[in-house]
Amino acid sequence: MNAVLPIIDGYLREAERLWRKLACAYDAAASENYLFTFAESCTGGLLASFVTSVPGVSSVFPGSVVTYSNEAKNELLSVSGDTLERCGAVSAECAAEMARGALERFGTLAAVSVTGVAGPGGGSTEKPVGTVWFAAAHRDGAMRLRHGFYPGRKRRQTQERAVVSALDMLIAALRYEAAKMFAL
Repeated sequence: MNAVLPIIDGYLREAERLWRKLACAYDAAASENYLFTFAESCTGGLLASFVTSVPGVSSVFPGSVVTYSNEAKNELLSVSGDTLERCGAVSAECAAEMARGALERFGTLAAVSVTGVAGPGGGSTEKPVGTVWFAAAHRDGAMRLRHGFYPGRKRRQTQERAVVSALDMLIAALRYEAAKMFAL
């Protein structure tokens, strides 16, 4: 029983941290009427589901796209066939094109994308299970990329870690916009 307590405590701390991040993102977006969206792959809609648990979030979150297959990435987010062939779906290039595609589809201030290998299978030597790429695109053309690696975790844990990182990316994009406004 004592061995289980640190694990449970760790999950509770992570959940609390996630709620704080979500509140920060929502408050920043709502205070300035900033709209944001997501393009998800390996998280399968978990990020959007988490965000929509906040009452009133529809004022800043018009929707998102979950594109699990390469065909869906191409058709719904305009990820190029060349990028998917050359770099693969789990790459910085794909994450960037997913974010740009979501930004264009929804006309928002910012879009965050997540693509990776949640496991337990599907990994390779070059892209092992737990590899995740993130991108945050801003309507002014700015792009921020992040690589995450969450080895030795169960599928849901990898997805949850990816949600935390994606919220970090969203908060950074919203702060970027705020900093631009104050610089004027």
